[in-house]
Amino acid sequence: MSPQADLRSSTLDIAEVAARSGLSVSALRYYEEKGLIASSGRKGLRRQFTADVLERLALVAIGRDAGFTLDEIAGMFGPDGEPAIDRALLRMRADDLDRTVRRLTVLRDGLRHAAACPAPRHLDCPTFRRIMTRAMRPRPASR
Repeated sequence: MSPQADLRSSTLDIAEVAARSGLSVSALRYYEEKGLIASSGRKGLRRQFTADVLERLALVAIGRDAGFTLDEIAGMFGPDGEPAIDRALLRMRADDLDRTVRRLTVLRDGLRHAAACPAPRHLDCPTFRRIMTRAMRPRPASR
């Protein structure tokens, strides 16, 4: 039996999925409500999931870390539940992340400068003033 087939045949109850994924039971229920995961049935009062739910939750975690909304992530799965991710969308999000990294790098460097700056007041420091000017620039609408 292939490892993938083994993941589909073994089951975990919701508490096991929570323990292995690091998510709360309530988060798992919410993900199920949003269509991100699906239980395979119940044993008593506990939802049961096939073990491949852990792979799906890993994909959801990557999407969340990348800044996608849960609705956007849900749209990245085809009707069969398999990932059907728009590569152009991934490239656009990667570009967004590049811009965010650049902005945060400038901010980090500015904060380090401000912490060590010999100016008597931060407002007297030209570098800090540049940080303030950058902070007032319009940013793209947040998603």
